[in-house]
Amino acid sequence: MDITLLLIAFILMIVGILGSFLPVLPGPPISWVGLLLLYLTKAVPMSYTVLGVTLVVALIVGILDYVIPAKGTKRFGGSKYGIWGTNIGLVVGILAPIPFGFIIGPFVGAFVGEMINDSNDSQKAFKAATGSFIGFLASTFIKFVVSMVFFGLFLLKVWEYRSEFF
Repeated sequence: MDITLLLIAFILMIVGILGSFLPVLPGPPISWVGLLLLYLTKAVPMSYTVLGVTLVVALIVGILDYVIPAKGTKRFGGSKYGIWGTNIGLVVGILAPIPFGFIIGPFVGAFVGEMINDSNDSQKAFKAATGSFIGFLASTFIKFVVSMVFFGLFLLKVWEYRSEFF
């Protein structure tokens, strides 16, 4: 049973890291569930402190994931159309067979969203798209770092208790 939990936890860790880049997957919370499964094995002793602190971090980052791009867009004069455009552009950019689509998509999406909101001011749309894009990059970076820290903690615990697993 421990090996099964360990494998599922590892898969959740990888999905959590991927979720740092994909807006449809909450990366750090998925990684946290992987940590929880690791601690539910008989091999790793339960640590409510570690699980509690990492849960709080995952929840804060999950909330900031929505706040940071919105603040970036607002700071640069954008609207909700820019935020929606960023998210839609990211999905299209990931699915489209173009190089660096996951980077180009959010920017283009935010620009198009702002142009839909106000088609007369392309300079404002460009500025808002830039803000939304910067917010998206900052949020993605934070999620990625947190997911990688969780993965590092996961690997550390697996290594520490490897004799119990294998």
